[in-house]
Amino acid sequence: MVEELIPFTKDGYQSLQDELYKLKHTERPKIIQDIADARAHGDLSENAEYHAARERQGFVEARIGELEGNLGRANIIDFTADSQAVAQVRFGAYVTVQDEASGDKKTYRVVGDLEADLRQNKISISSPIARALLGKKIDDVIEVNAPKGSLEYTIMEITY
Repeated sequence: MVEELIPFTKDGYQSLQDELYKLKHTERPKIIQDIADARAHGDLSENAEYHAARERQGFVEARIGELEGNLGRANIIDFTADSQAVAQVRFGAYVTVQDEASGDKKTYRVVGDLEADLRQNKISISSPIARALLGKKIDDVIEVNAPKGSLEYTIMEITY
């Protein structure tokens, strides 16, 4: 079975590589040392430090495996060099929209599912607002069906 590629921006891919490097070269050696130190204290059956370090080791090893799998299936998408694509909302775009009802402006970045983080205004390409934005141009009005009703936004700016 062929595994599906995972879309990433260059920044998102680099972020996962940085996390993987930190886990392998900082966290893993620290946990190994913590386990060795805890073993030196004697009876492992009642050694809370040992059990905590082993549990942390399990979490770190699982995350390393997850990151390696995701990075191995990564498809880095970058439209910055395509002059025609930058006139439209594409994957990786920073899009400033204005709420038609309130006049509020908000800037989002359209990213892959694994990069999405609403606190950082990174919206998943599979989200309703991103799907409504894709392929649109400046001054286009989009309609997004949200739980609280239909929302309309005007695209004010697109950058990459």
